[in-house]
Amino acid sequence: MVTMRIRGGLWPALGAIALAASVATAAPLEGGEVIPSPEAVVAALERGPGPTKGEVNAPLTIVEFSDFQCSFCRRFWRGTLPRLEKRFIREGKVRFVYRHLAILGPMSVQAAECAHEQGGFWPYHDRLFERAGPLSFTIARLKGYARDLGLNGPGFDRCLDSGKHREQVRRETMVGQLLGATGTPTFLINGKLLIGAHRFETFGRAIDQELRELPAPGRSR
Repeated sequence: MVTMRIRGGLWPALGAIALAASVATAAPLEGGEVIPSPEAVVAALERGPGPTKGEVNAPLTIVEFSDFQCSFCRRFWRGTLPRLEKRFIREGKVRFVYRHLAILGPMSVQAAECAHEQGGFWPYHDRLFERAGPLSFTIARLKGYARDLGLNGPGFDRCLDSGKHREQVRRETMVGQLLGATGTPTFLINGKLLIGAHRFETFGRAIDQELRELPAPGRSR
């Protein structure tokens, strides 16, 4: 297990940071703008537009960087995420955010964003992991999954064919790599980096520790 705190840690080259800072808006920084802190980039990942589970005001946020063609990501989805949902997400303790680290399957992650446009990210996310296999991510099958799930087929096709989410996926991938994600899945738990498809118990201990360290309501650190 690799765990480190991003907030307050060492920060990479300024030119790369400028790109990372725009993750929430998908727009480049203009000349003269202040280079953001690592805290600002993590906050953009946590609060910028994107697929989420859980209460908006949950005290703790987990950001997952994932790739649908990653077998370890599938292992996390199958064995750990359902238990996190039951114990922490549905109880209002954790808000879960999905981000892309497209090192294996750029078309599948773009397809998931096209599903997200129609409010169908999580069912499509589940379908991609269910159907993981060598021939499961052809363009025809990606489009077929959208129809199976009741999404608007022609709209989905136009979205995927246009490549409109290619830049967003590239930016999220770069941000993850800048923050230290050396593989998938990688997680930020309240700004702490956790790399790998760990068992539920590892996540549970990390989450419980972070929740214990949060200030009491009405009090600052």
